[in-house]
Amino acid sequence: MNKLHLALIAVSLSSSAYAAVPLEACDSPSFQEVLNASGETLDARAVWLDRRLVRWPGAAQDGAFRLYHSPTGAIVAKPGSKVAGAAGYLALNVSGTAVPSAVATRFKYVAPGATLAVNDADLARLPELHRGQLVLVQEGADGVVIAATRLQSAGALDDLYAAAQNIPDLGATPGARQTGFKLWAPTARQVALCTYDSATGKAGAVQQMALEPNTGAWSASVPRDLSGTYYKYAVDVVVDGAGLVRNMVTDPYSVSLNADSKRSYVADLDAANLKPQGWDATRAPDTVKAQTDMAIYELHVRDFSLIDGTVPEAKRGKYGAFSETNSNGMKHLRALAKAGLTDIHLLPVYDIGSIPELGCALPQPSGAPDGETQQALIRKTAHTDCFNWGYDPQHFNAVEGSYASDPQDGARRIVEFRQMVMDLHNAGLRVGTDVVYNHTFIAGQNEKSILDRVVPGYYHRLNATGGIESSTCCFNTATENTMMAKLMIDSSVLWTRHYKIDSFRFDLMGHQPRSAMERLQREVDRAAGRHVQLIGEGWNFGEVADGARFVQASQLSLNGSGIGTFSDRARDAVRGGSPGDSGETVLRQQGYINGLVYDPNRFGGGRQHSDLLKAADLIRVGLAGSVRAFPMQTFDGQTRRLESIVYGGNQPAGYAREPGEAVNYVENHDNQTLYDINVLKLPVNTSAAERARVQVLGMAINAFSQGVAYYHAGIDTLRSKSLDRNSFNSGDWFNRLDWTYQDNFFGTGLPPADDNAKDWPLFKPLLANAALKPAPADIAFARDAFRDLLQIRASTTLLRLRTSDDIVKRLRFFNTGPGQVPTVLAASIDGRGYPGARFGSLTYLVNVDKAARTVKEETLRGKRLRLHPVHTAKSAADKRAAQARYDSASGTFTIPARTAVVFVAD
Repeated sequence: MNKLHLALIAVSLSSSAYAAVPLEACDSPSFQEVLNASGETLDARAVWLDRRLVRWPGAAQDGAFRLYHSPTGAIVAKPGSKVAGAAGYLALNVSGTAVPSAVATRFKYVAPGATLAVNDADLARLPELHRGQLVLVQEGADGVVIAATRLQSAGALDDLYAAAQNIPDLGATPGARQTGFKLWAPTARQVALCTYDSATGKAGAVQQMALEPNTGAWSASVPRDLSGTYYKYAVDVVVDGAGLVRNMVTDPYSVSLNADSKRSYVADLDAANLKPQGWDATRAPDTVKAQTDMAIYELHVRDFSLIDGTVPEAKRGKYGAFSETNSNGMKHLRALAKAGLTDIHLLPVYDIGSIPELGCALPQPSGAPDGETQQALIRKTAHTDCFNWGYDPQHFNAVEGSYASDPQDGARRIVEFRQMVMDLHNAGLRVGTDVVYNHTFIAGQNEKSILDRVVPGYYHRLNATGGIESSTCCFNTATENTMMAKLMIDSSVLWTRHYKIDSFRFDLMGHQPRSAMERLQREVDRAAGRHVQLIGEGWNFGEVADGARFVQASQLSLNGSGIGTFSDRARDAVRGGSPGDSGETVLRQQGYINGLVYDPNRFGGGRQHSDLLKAADLIRVGLAGSVRAFPMQTFDGQTRRLESIVYGGNQPAGYAREPGEAVNYVENHDNQTLYDINVLKLPVNTSAAERARVQVLGMAINAFSQGVAYYHAGIDTLRSKSLDRNSFNSGDWFNRLDWTYQDNFFGTGLPPADDNAKDWPLFKPLLANAALKPAPADIAFARDAFRDLLQIRASTTLLRLRTSDDIVKRLRFFNTGPGQVPTVLAASIDGRGYPGARFGSLTYLVNVDKAARTVKEETLRGKRLRLHPVHTAKSAADKRAAQARYDSASGTFTIPARTAVVFVAD
């Protein structure tokens, strides 16, 4: 080692002594300060496999490899020149040994190339060097750069700081005598803690934090209880293209914040002042004994009460609305709970980055039913108004402030959220929430980028050049990395333990490893002292598709885990087409309930009889819980297990090992509502009353399906979003709910242009057609029919069978095969000896046709079947169902047009 190299090492080591962060930095109006600028930007094509090994895809193994380092981000490495600005380098050699199997499996997606190794003598220096800039250079014999790249760091950081996954107290931990703070930031040069007595006042103190070398976490302790105060961190870290930057950043483990997430809030979530009266004693209703018992209503906090005139104005759109027990909205929820609904699933309620918590815009649209003015105004304020679905996470562990009465007060949102949970419990409902750990709202050096400004390049999934993957829509997180998985699991535990969340719905869960989700399941169960139900979107796409990086938490990969995934099999067959359809295809691809073959619209005349039969079979797959083992006669007369029926060209139609792993739905927040999709697909001359009946058919198929039943709020009131296919940022106007049951908001203007303009020519005549808008009587019919369906489902475990074996043994479809009446779904379930069955047998039939249909089943001849008691009650909504007939002598059922009916036997 030459003298120059020794001198460079000395400079590098001495550079770790920084001037302390001054108090005035805590009050800087800027969220970042460049301490040492660097204009050099490099791709990150090389990947740390562990603390010692590096893979450089595509790199030849000749030349010299050097790992240059700089504590200030000053390296310039241009091909054809020598490296400048470095404080030193480590020589790397081509590895002569095999990559360890676990490491090779984790990084199987990394393309071939030179695999390099750090010398054993240099390994001890790596933690310090990771706290600066690292550039890997391939040089010629003359020291001139042939190629240069940054390195993706997750493999090294996970290896070096494996102990970090066991840190129990990340974030702020207040106690009677002291308050501790801990932040995982292993690549930071230094970290300081800024504390504030109030949400908006100046900083009272700044304290340098100490690095824990075995975990990579920085910690500080203040010798008093800081509960009720605020804080943030000053993190000095090297950022590619910027240099050494001081980031003023909130805590990734924040449990609350002030308005618009400017400061983190110090809170002991077990403190008495953060608990509404009765919080410790509140318990969820004991309505879910097995996952298949779940009947879920997906609800947005703001939508729920925003236009409910029976809620005080100050509480509309807020958590506090759920305390108004006599409001129209709460009466609606109590009625659903009484009928058999078990769970409310709230759209995201963590801290949302895209909703201004103070001074958000409140546009007041108006215009013709097919007008453009409404959407033009909504688009103008889309990024500044009070509405968003909430799939824009900023802080995963903190309650969203825009739904609180005072977002500036970090305590208020905690108390009011807990009160909302209690209010829903008192209404007879469990509380679940939609969680979005697969992406962040923003990344890089943006002010609202939290994770990336603490540990640049670690928390997100990177592509081959070091850019952030965005297949989920936004900035994909890397839950395969230890500390991102830990954040997801710790966050879920927090919501379970401190907010008594009963179940979770994971957005784009297929982008997460199955192993991480199984660990999460164990941890939330432990936190709750019982089983917490997990369901999610198991779609298989993007850079992780088909197990490209890990075994996914996706439909086909989760079977046997007990974690549920949404099933698109029956969904698409019921609705028609697929969510991505546009143009005339939307109208042409009619579904089973809205006229496929038997009632073609003006574009639907070219469909084949076999299309209807295939659609009926796919719906039967859903009715059987999508379980792999169930045998069923298909339209061609063959009997196949559901896993042998092909769906979507190359997937098994039956994908679940157990019914609780399938979530059945025909409408949720995504895509057009069921009412709107039926507007597009039913013949235009279909009456409003018949449209309501078609809506009920969709709800009935869901209610009769084995597995988890999932419904979008308003499906029972014919909810329309004026044909909007993606209302995530369409404002309050296109997302309203009317609990007076007078309006479903169809025909309130053309939906926003961004996602819909290409279809406006098709939409305009429909929106302008007043005959397509339901009357209050139609809304009331669908509302009451839905409650009847919930009662029927809740009345017997036969519609909620516990296991795949139960389904195979007890469920039997009839009216199947090539000779079937194709518009009638029919099945019988044996209830003899089954716990909770209440009936010796249950038979359901769904006739989607415009005319009455008759089907015959020889095996039921002589049986004494009667209509389910819900159908014969004076309060029954669907009087047509009571006209259904069963002739025991011949085993013949006659089912009225567009009717779903259930028969039972003792």
